[in-house]
Amino acid sequence: MEVWGGLECTLNRVGDRFHSQLALSGHAERIEEDLDAFASLQLSAIRYPVLWEDVEQSRGSHEFRSADRAMSHLEDGAMRPIVGLLHHGSGPRWTSLMDPALPGQLAHFAGAVARRYPWVSDYTPINEPLTTARFAGLYGHWYPHARDDRAFVRALIQQATATVLAMRAIREVNPTARLIQTEDLGQAAGTARLKSQVRFENDRRWLSFDLICGGVTPDHPLYWYLTREGGADRAELQWLVENPCPPDILGINHYLRSNRWLDHRLDLFDPATHGGNGFLRYADVAAADTPLATQAPLSSLIEHAWRRYEIPIALTEVHIFGAPDEQVAWWRYALESAQSAAQRGADVRAITAWSLLGSFDWDTLCTSDHPGVFYEPGVFHVRNGVPIETPLAQVIRQTALESEAMLRA
Repeated sequence: MEVWGGLECTLNRVGDRFHSQLALSGHAERIEEDLDAFASLQLSAIRYPVLWEDVEQSRGSHEFRSADRAMSHLEDGAMRPIVGLLHHGSGPRWTSLMDPALPGQLAHFAGAVARRYPWVSDYTPINEPLTTARFAGLYGHWYPHARDDRAFVRALIQQATATVLAMRAIREVNPTARLIQTEDLGQAAGTARLKSQVRFENDRRWLSFDLICGGVTPDHPLYWYLTREGGADRAELQWLVENPCPPDILGINHYLRSNRWLDHRLDLFDPATHGGNGFLRYADVAAADTPLATQAPLSSLIEHAWRRYEIPIALTEVHIFGAPDEQVAWWRYALESAQSAAQRGADVRAITAWSLLGSFDWDTLCTSDHPGVFYEPGVFHVRNGVPIETPLAQVIRQTALESEAMLRA
């Protein structure tokens, strides 16, 4: 497996305010220095943002100055970029995930990026479409702050369509460009009374992959939900079936709290975890936070994804908030999980050290009115504005060196 890296680069919108992880980390002032520090980890590739909202702040006008600095540095170096265009975003101020014009608008921007950097071969047009649709359309955390199935489904289908059109525009410039599609992947479990909800959530977690692979046909287990509860037009689902854009690499993002436990015994859990589906009330908690839960190990999730799609897999975000020894332990757990899955037949291509510069405000899901207060160190610590290696850096460097030696052998 290769070892990749990634910058936490979320640029989400809350009301009229855009929350930028790159601004908080100070990366824009240290682009070349930071890239050199990342390269010292011996990474093969880096997930790097050329974000639509940053580049096109004035409608129809592209400002590539910062992106040019980064791409020029990367073109001359050993790390290849995996370019991201929309990272938990809803587009520039004049559009949104609900705007029917958004897929075409993003495709236009993707084509502009590809023409400016025709040598770039790997793209993630939209990071975690399902997660973004949930946070913006179902839970109301991010713009446009909707809380219903129809908004969720609209946001998800818009992003799937945008991904297909963006890759089409990119491949008009570079026919061999690869789609590396990321999504948070966990597994739900719960009490027997909630088995229908558990099944629904375990089917839903695959939707972004299923949509862009052209797999949401009338016999899909959630077709009824998308069309009846979600108000999806059957014609737009059929368009995705007829215009599949399967990823070249399936990117799995998995966190300590990705696996969920659903429990109808509300009295056992904090009221803040209580919710429901309109028929049943239940607590929704991280499986890692309760001894009552059963949860799937990461290796089995990788194997499940491989069996379902038979598409090469990469772990595209490996990060945990915790003490340095806990971060090292989580990296080793992810690495061992990927190796175990590979030994049992899964085609696992890479593991990614995410959050190279750490992350900000994820304790409030990037909705804080005082941005930058809550900081999680990553492979580097930048609280004082200068990246300093954490103990995780040396472990990742050693992993990369060992992986490179094995690939050469």
